Amino acid sequence: MGSGAGERRGAGRRPVLFPFLLALFCRALSEQIRYRMPEEMPAGSVVGNLARDLGLSVSELPTRKLRVSSEKPYFAVSAETGELLVNGRLDREQLCGKKPVCALDLEAVAESPLNFYHVSVEIGDVNDHTPKFTQNSFELQISESTLPGTRYILEVAEDADIGLNSLQDYKLSLNPSFSLVSKKKQDGSKYPELTLEKPLDREQQDHYLLVLTALDGGDPPLSSTSELLIKVTDANDNPPVFNQEVYRVSLQENMPPGTTVLQVSATDQDEGVYSEITYSFHRSERIFSLNSKNGEITTMTKLDFEKTKEYSIVVEGRDGGGMVTQCTVEINVQDENDNSPEITVHSLLEMILENTIPGTPVALIKIHDQDSGENGEVNCRLEGEVPFQIIPTSKNLYKLVIDGILDREQTPIYNVTLTATDRGQPPLSSSITITLHIGDINDNPPVFAQPSYLVQVEENNPPGASIAQVSASDPDLGPNGRVSYSIVGSDLAPRALASFVSLSAQSGVLFAQRAFDHEQLRGFALTLQARDQGSPARSANVSLRVLVGDRNDNAPRVLYPALGPDGSALFDTVPRAAQPGYLVTKVVAVDADAGHNAWLSYHVLQASEPGLFGLGLRTGEVRLARPLGDRDAARQRLLVAVRDGGRPPLSATATLLLVFADSLQEVPPDHHLGERPPRADPQAELQFYLVLALAFISVLFLLAVILAVALRLRSSSSLEAWGCFQAGVCSKSAPAVAPNYSEGTLPYSYNLCVAQAGKTEFNFLKCNEQLGIGQGILCDDSSGTLFPPFNSTESTYHPETQVEQAPPNTDWRFSQAQRPGTSGSQNGDETGTWPNNQFDTEMLQAMILASASEAADGSSTLGGGAGTMGLSARYGPQFTLQHVPDYRQNVYIPGSNATLTNAAGKRDGKAAAGGNGNKKKSGKKEKK
Repeated sequence: MGSGAGERRGAGRRPVLFPFLLALFCRALSEQIRYRMPEEMPAGSVVGNLARDLGLSVSELPTRKLRVSSEKPYFAVSAETGELLVNGRLDREQLCGKKPVCALDLEAVAESPLNFYHVSVEIGDVNDHTPKFTQNSFELQISESTLPGTRYILEVAEDADIGLNSLQDYKLSLNPSFSLVSKKKQDGSKYPELTLEKPLDREQQDHYLLVLTALDGGDPPLSSTSELLIKVTDANDNPPVFNQEVYRVSLQENMPPGTTVLQVSATDQDEGVYSEITYSFHRSERIFSLNSKNGEITTMTKLDFEKTKEYSIVVEGRDGGGMVTQCTVEINVQDENDNSPEITVHSLLEMILENTIPGTPVALIKIHDQDSGENGEVNCRLEGEVPFQIIPTSKNLYKLVIDGILDREQTPIYNVTLTATDRGQPPLSSSITITLHIGDINDNPPVFAQPSYLVQVEENNPPGASIAQVSASDPDLGPNGRVSYSIVGSDLAPRALASFVSLSAQSGVLFAQRAFDHEQLRGFALTLQARDQGSPARSANVSLRVLVGDRNDNAPRVLYPALGPDGSALFDTVPRAAQPGYLVTKVVAVDADAGHNAWLSYHVLQASEPGLFGLGLRTGEVRLARPLGDRDAARQRLLVAVRDGGRPPLSATATLLLVFADSLQEVPPDHHLGERPPRADPQAELQFYLVLALAFISVLFLLAVILAVALRLRSSSSLEAWGCFQAGVCSKSAPAVAPNYSEGTLPYSYNLCVAQAGKTEFNFLKCNEQLGIGQGILCDDSSGTLFPPFNSTESTYHPETQVEQAPPNTDWRFSQAQRPGTSGSQNGDETGTWPNNQFDTEMLQAMILASASEAADGSSTLGGGAGTMGLSARYGPQFTLQHVPDYRQNVYIPGSNATLTNAAGKRDGKAAAGGNGNKKKSGKKEKK
């Protein structure tokens, strides 16, 4: 057919006679579609209308996606018309060589549904190759004695075309001595044979130059020429003669090199040198070798039937006189099963979704075996148990289809091995592994690593700290397996939830938004959700419970004994006749912590009489350890420490005031309930206070000297510039307060007053006697003067400006030995009031030493006791007298063990305030 024309073979295509019948039965035809086209057609030439021949309309082409599949892209299908087009120029000789029929087999593939059709395109030959000689000139020697009629095989020309376009004839330039005859070989090819027509005479003409022409049968014919030089040699009357003019032999392929093919033999009737025959190839050979002496032909390499099926060799026999004769050796190569089947995969799907239904084709398998006959017949099968099946569709063409349920989570990739085996003896096989990737769908929900989570978090955690992490896995891929986390439920209020915790959507880390308090929140529960990003999305929930652990961050709190509403301490009464084991009282304390952090223990820190009471380590019960002795004081003070079991432990203290009395009427007044300081190491405290007192005395003395000298030097200056040193004006110095200890504290206040005359006074706790020694108020409040000066000559005192206080009764008197002063003696009146004269340095030092000595003995009341002089450190000068309670009822005199009674209170008719039961409030402020 012409270019672009298609034809159907077998049943035949009858476009004129049978168009109707062909349209009705074309889909039922089982033979392949055949086209014929000449070679060398330009790219884009139409071979035939493939869509029409397959019964497809032009409107179906976009959906069916018609295309062709072959080993090499020789052809393509037009997407608009469905015509089969040539992709490029096709050279039949390059594709098929000398094959009489050159057909290219390809597969037409149509989708939706997927179908395969076998198409064969036969490539017709055109006369595009000129016959060619291997040499432009060659030489032939002929003896002059050669008889007419002797024939010589000449150089053969090669033409790649076949049929009429191949080499058809040879011509020789005209010469009466020679003629040319074209002969055919067994394979149909022709070769020229030169015949000597007349005897030669070398003496007349020693050579002849002829032109040999090779012509093909094309229209117009093509030709090529080669020069033939004939040299006439001297007389050698008998040429060699081969036993056979043509030698034929069959040889199996893949014979090892060196295998003997055959042996040619020629004889010469001449004698001597002229009868010695030498064998040679007419043309050089690379496949075979020839023994020049005996004419044995052997193989140099392995023969391959798939490359060359037969060989034609010209062997020359030359005698010693130069006469040559020729014979032809034709070697047929026999096929062996030496080629394994070749498997080619076409139209392989890149991704197969796991929900693809069984029976869906996934690949086209093409198998080719270069061997012939049964050696080239192939069977194909799948190896192993895989959810796929291979189905033959035509000769050496198979479809790979799904034959089971696919699950990407169990098997994401299938390596399908196809094995093709031919029918040769022995059979050969080859295998190929196809990797099939299974695509994912969102068919799996997220799964948490644990069915539930329990998290322990210590309280007082830093805000923003990570307290837990949940993890969920999703076996799906991509967004189907990408999990995000969220909080979907909680036993906390929705508004409070955001202030307690937050959850990272990407990592699943749970962060604390605040510091937890075990005492307020013991734990809470959350419901977390893991959701993938598939469509539709899948999710899973898990419960997470957060338990807030306890830390020792709360000190014990003493519930009993407690201070009264006015801040005063309560006391307990103990019968004087109580026996050992008597339950005196019980310290009650609680701890807001839990566990060991709330395990309380009770310890005695200080006791007025060690050994008199016993304290339960865990119960806090205070019991009498021994009977009350005659020398034991009626008032007892216990300082109890309550410790918890934390690490480190926290503690609180409680002060117990105990009074031995048989009835409430025997309970002394409030000022008698001041606790006695605990006894400490006398030597250590004595040294401390001695050093402290000497340091303060030295500093005060130095200041007094400096002020006196300054006043002397500036006596002529204006009094207004020194208004602070006028009569009746007191210069205030910073109160010097000794270190404050938990027991036995000795705070001192010093006021330096300078008279108008420039005389410096050191007044140690000195004010008007009507103010009371134990008031703790050392100066006046409104005038800016700390206290009125007591200079006998210039100072005056106005009692109407002070708040009236009850004067001390006669119980304030004490002996001369009890009064403070140098060596225990000092001038004073009989009323027991403080002296009003000035102290010298010696008297001041002696008084401080005596006070320090009493503090070392544990009997001094100058410290932060009940209403003593230590209030100068608690209240500043601006604290007026009307704000100060009457502390004279609980005043201890330095240097004496006597306690002044509140006779004034009795005169006023004030009874002692009773407590509830055996409790009574103390007049002093209890310090926690």
